[in-house]
Amino acid sequence: MGADIPKSIETAREYFKAVNPGNFFRIFSPVNQVLGLLALILFWKASATIRIYLGIALVLYVLGDVFTFAYFYPRNDIMFKAQLTDIDAIRKAWTGWNSMNWLRSLILFAGLIFSFMALHKIFTTK
Repeated sequence: MGADIPKSIETAREYFKAVNPGNFFRIFSPVNQVLGLLALILFWKASATIRIYLGIALVLYVLGDVFTFAYFYPRNDIMFKAQLTDIDAIRKAWTGWNSMNWLRSLILFAGLIFSFMALHKIFTTK
């Protein structure tokens, strides 16, 4: 998307009028957090290690959303809602969005790893 700004941004804006990937995450991110909290509650007494793994996973899932709201939404507004007159601001927003998305993905991946470690521990202790 960032190869030919502003043309690529215009194309993305047109695409997102029909399909918005944010709709998926608005549904499944809270569901994931509720399930993470439920797993933590259900396995609280299983062992301290499981509790720690599930707690870390939940914190990382919530951190991913906090990061999304605090960092990515303002850049989305610049790229997808602001006028296409300030190309430098759009390019800067895209560059920041693109590089920090790797960090957000790593945070969520780490949460997934901790969830898997807890699941492995749950099945190996029984």
